Amino acid sequence: MLRVSEKQIESRLRLDNPWWQAGAGIDPDYQAFPRRAYLSDFTHLVSQVEVNRAVVLLGPRRVGKTILVYHNIQNLIDQQGVSGRDILYVSLETPLYTGASLEGLVNRFQDLFERPSDTLLYVFFDEIQYLKDWEVHLKSLVDTYRGIRFVATGSAAAALKAKSTESGAGRFTEFVLPPLTFAEYLRFVGLEDTLIRELNEERGALRYATTDIYGLNDAFIDYLNFGGYPEAVFSAVVRQNPRRFIKSDIIDKVLLRDLPILYGISDIQELNSLFNTLAYNTGQEVSLGELSQTSNVAKNTLVKYLEYLEAAFLIRRIHRVDRDAAHFKRATTFKVYLTNPTMRAALFGPVDEHHEAIGQLVETAVFSQWLHNVAFVDSLYYARWKSGEVDLVSLDPQQRLRFAVEVKWSDRPFGDPREIKGLLDFSKKNARGRMPLVTTLSQSGVKEMKGITVEFSPGSLHCYTVAKNTLERRRSGHD
Repeated sequence: MLRVSEKQIESRLRLDNPWWQAGAGIDPDYQAFPRRAYLSDFTHLVSQVEVNRAVVLLGPRRVGKTILVYHNIQNLIDQQGVSGRDILYVSLETPLYTGASLEGLVNRFQDLFERPSDTLLYVFFDEIQYLKDWEVHLKSLVDTYRGIRFVATGSAAAALKAKSTESGAGRFTEFVLPPLTFAEYLRFVGLEDTLIRELNEERGALRYATTDIYGLNDAFIDYLNFGGYPEAVFSAVVRQNPRRFIKSDIIDKVLLRDLPILYGISDIQELNSLFNTLAYNTGQEVSLGELSQTSNVAKNTLVKYLEYLEAAFLIRRIHRVDRDAAHFKRATTFKVYLTNPTMRAALFGPVDEHHEAIGQLVETAVFSQWLHNVAFVDSLYYARWKSGEVDLVSLDPQQRLRFAVEVKWSDRPFGDPREIKGLLDFSKKNARGRMPLVTTLSQSGVKEMKGITVEFSPGSLHCYTVAKNTLERRRSGHD
């Protein structure tokens, strides 16, 4: 039986690491690709060499993890003066590396070039989930090679997150790369400066206005349909048929390959049926009983599937509070959101501003902007009681209201308080000076309704504002 030779592996390593050649850098195609807003955060984390921990980059498929790594490598060379020969990149999805040990690859890299013994090296393992027991091997490398900064990436986040938590305690630092925010999308397509202007800062957050609400709404509809994935934004072929790209290359690979392999799921159609049900009902309140009946999945199996789908960054659940912002003792219902509204459009067809599902997708988009704010996303709930509801509320650690948002894709609430009766009722009991917000189609302003001061803002502008402020907070956290 033929075996992969040492010479073949070395040739492949040289091919995958063009920066080993003097004056060379990453592939020009990757170099030309716009930088994610998270690059500076990631670069800062990788550069914290005094901390003896590996960085584990988690995220859904096709959100740009590999490109983020390449851009980080270029930054190490250009901005930090690291020699290209001191950086190793290995994609463990490459068949040639099947069966190769991580330590063997690291030793081969160390032996390739002459360098002082105290030289700091950088090693990037891409798609590490393809290596069995990767977390054990990576932890061992971190403990053994103190002069190497290790970074690992992977798409099968369910397994990566669980294993990094269990086996990498004190040795791994997780970094989650989410899908594109609406703010990033506008920058990527060159519309941010045209459509957005900065107003002022209020209570630690920047406020924005739009110069053209109709143009902003058009861009927002495009974002809902294909804007969550960087590749879809720049490829006319993908935009013409996002269903093929997003469903086949992203959703199906997670549902039909990653999760079944990782968790031994035998009934793939059952899992697929559940996800389709959840995607169709994104932003809606559901119960285990209803889900079991609709998707034909037994309740005990359903609980496990929900955990897998959530850990894989496909969905996110939030729980219910009552009119007094208090938790229920028995939580029988919850809301499920897709982490990226683009997935629903890919599964069930694109939407326009009059589509029957537009309200669900706007609410999903609003929620998904908060996914980028770790401090706030776990504080999100929805309120529902016998005579009313509020789409999103945030509670602080003392269970006091931070904010309440009612998501509408209509201008009717701006002139009719009956449209937001639940929000007004909830705010009277809980606001304590906090101004509730209602998203609209195009109207902006502050009005008093039933004794409550309410802020109105177009849904598209609100999504931009949440995303932009989140990114600004992240930057200021380490600048």
